[in-house]
Parts: sequence; structure tokens; C-alpha cells
Amino acid sequence: MEKELHEQYEYARRRIRQKKTLYFHFVLFLLGSLFLFVADRFLNISYGQNWYIWIITVWFFIFILHFIKVYITDRFMNKNWEREQIDRLVALQQKRISQLDSSISDNLENKL
Repeated sequence: MEKELHEQYEYARRRIRQKKTLYFHFVLFLLGSLFLFVADRFLNISYGQNWYIWIITVWFFIFILHFIKVYITDRFMNKNWEREQIDRLVALQQKRISQLDSSISDNLENKL
């Protein structure tokens, strides 16, 4: 029972760390976007027309990927999902091994 409690605690801690990092990424995105806008409009730092929009768009796409990883992918494909998949694959392997063993023993009996 204590092992399960520890695993739940570790899972909760890992999820909180992921969410905290995502929130930090969001705040950094907002401040960075604001800085890029100010640099283009008021500081006259210009590398071409609307260069900051391209940077913000790419950064937003990266943020969306981070969001999907935290709230969709890691939410459903966690340790429990991994264990279920491993158990399913092990069961399939054991079933296949038992089928091979029975076919080998049937072949040996037929030859004798």
C-alpha cells in the first residue's frame, strides 16, 4: 500500500512540475511577444516587414505543442497506460510461447 501511495505522490509531483513549466512558458511567451512588438514599433529595430509576427507565430506553435504534451499526451499515456500495454504484450508473448510449445509437443508425438 505504501508503494502505491508513493507512486501516486510522485505522479502528482511530476504533473505539477509539468504544469508549472507550461505556465512559465506561457508567461515567457506573453512577455517575449510584448518585447518583440515594442522592439519593432517603438525602438525601430527592424529586420523586415512584420518580422516579429513570424517569430511570435513560431513560438506560439511551439507553445501549443508543449500544451498538447502536458494536457493530452502525458495525461493519457502515463505510467498506468505503460503498465497496461506491457502486461498486454507480455500476455500475448506468453500465449504465443504456449502455442509454440504445444505445437512442438504435438509434432514430436506425431513423429513417435
